[in-house]
Amino acid sequence: MNCGKFIVLEGIDGSGKTTQCRLLCDYLTGVGIKSVQSSEPTGGECGRLLRELLGGKAKISETAMAALFTADRLDHIENIKKLLAAGTSVVCDRYYFSSYAYNAHSLPVEDIINLNAICAKQLKPDICIYIDISPAEAMARITANRSEQNREIYETEEYLKTVSSRYKRSFELSCNTENVIIIDGERLPEEVFEDVKRAASLVL
Repeated sequence: MNCGKFIVLEGIDGSGKTTQCRLLCDYLTGVGIKSVQSSEPTGGECGRLLRELLGGKAKISETAMAALFTADRLDHIENIKKLLAAGTSVVCDRYYFSSYAYNAHSLPVEDIINLNAICAKQLKPDICIYIDISPAEAMARITANRSEQNREIYETEEYLKTVSSRYKRSFELSCNTENVIIIDGERLPEEVFEDVKRAASLVL
């Protein structure tokens, strides 16, 4: 039996990556490729705590938050590896690239990469597809689609500017070890998906 492929979609909040994950998973299933959609934070114990923290219901230090994301990811990896070994491809909404970007606001990107080294050693994506949009466009979408009470702590234009630049920096630092494709996300979802589908086909 052939192993499944691990496809990760990344992007700042409002980029549309969650929609693209769903579209890709539906497409793969439709063409006969067994696949499941996953996401981080997960629905596990660490993931549930992270969602409370992201919603502003509790607060811990940024270093502790980064460590909690890594713990959640290590648990997630075990489930992903089982699916891949069974021949099921996994389309994942966020992975350790999100930690590089979001958890490094007051910590060097290099430190977050080192913290997640154990994750990268256990399981690297076959491809990471980054949906690239400007922070201004992201906030326009977030404002149009979510009330202020339902926004996460990272969803401000100023913060997303930092996140966007740190994503780009992490890709530069890992260009020799990671397979990253950057796609223009400031188009209609169906136009973006054509490029997402094309990128995924490189590893399927």
